[in-house]
Amino acid sequence: MNYLDRNEFNFEPSQKVLDAIKNFNPKDLCFYTRIYDQGKKSVISVRLSELYGVPEEQVLLGYGGEDILKNAVHYFLMNSDLKTILIPEFSWWYYNRIAGECGGEFQMYPLHEVGDTFAYDVKEVIEYTNRVHPRMLLLASPNNPTGNSLTPEEIGEIMENIPSDTMVLIDEAYASFITSDTDYIAPLVNKYQNLIISRTLSKFYGLPGLRLGFGFIGKGHDQFISYINKYLGYNRFSEAVGLAALESDEHYRRVADEMDWGRKLYKKELGDLPGFKVYKSVANFILIKYPLEIKEQLQKAIAAQDYKIKFMSDKGLESCIRITLGRKEQTQAVCDTILKVYNDSKK
Repeated sequence: MNYLDRNEFNFEPSQKVLDAIKNFNPKDLCFYTRIYDQGKKSVISVRLSELYGVPEEQVLLGYGGEDILKNAVHYFLMNSDLKTILIPEFSWWYYNRIAGECGGEFQMYPLHEVGDTFAYDVKEVIEYTNRVHPRMLLLASPNNPTGNSLTPEEIGEIMENIPSDTMVLIDEAYASFITSDTDYIAPLVNKYQNLIISRTLSKFYGLPGLRLGFGFIGKGHDQFISYINKYLGYNRFSEAVGLAALESDEHYRRVADEMDWGRKLYKKELGDLPGFKVYKSVANFILIKYPLEIKEQLQKAIAAQDYKIKFMSDKGLESCIRITLGRKEQTQAVCDTILKVYNDSKK
């Protein structure tokens, strides 16, 4: 089965990752890490501090990006009289479930379809945040499933114009597929105490099965950092593989380039067909509007090829499919199948 429905990684890990797995000494698992004796969380947090220019004490680690999101939402909603989190209208369903787990509630702010993309209206986000005054504002950049993102300037504008006691959590799980620029992170985190930026090794680095997420938080949150941290350290095998992944940007950049080939193929082959719209994406997936009348035939044809793609059911996106950008042969097969079903429907 070719899984192109959950934005996983259909390529090979880097050679450095393979070597780290092959050369890992199992005896290391017999002992806790000793780095916490130095007041550090992990060899990973130390390396991330060096790579991103953020002090190690402000680096967050988790069991995937999901763990950082869950811990942040639970902590800040449970330790405040404010119990609301604002989330994008079209976004990962899991955001609102996390809020419900800790007795909180969510409200949605709009995303707007603008040409061949979706977009945040920054002034509208600011207006919603000031009016609702939530404990947390969640921004996904790039956003799943729409594929749009925020610029550092837009993030700064939002941070400057919302209540200082609203924690802003930016989910950047899908970052780095279009640009390798991360220089904006340290200045933002250093300037805004109420900011968390969450990332992961699951998407760009293609290791969702490793379950290793990381993030950065503004100064002054010692209690939260104590809440989220693991006193006895982290999985030493995951640390070794994670370090190797972080040193493999060249490999994963080549993979990202192959994904861009897929974006261009879908745009070229489907973008001008009646009833279709191929949305711009800066993530490892692409959202495509298609004629809803071919849904049943398309589902059967895709399944017959041993492929899985995501047929959207979110209100407002019912006529869309989200397709993970896989290897070239996978992308070609899915694109050809969509074209065939569409052409057959016109006969």
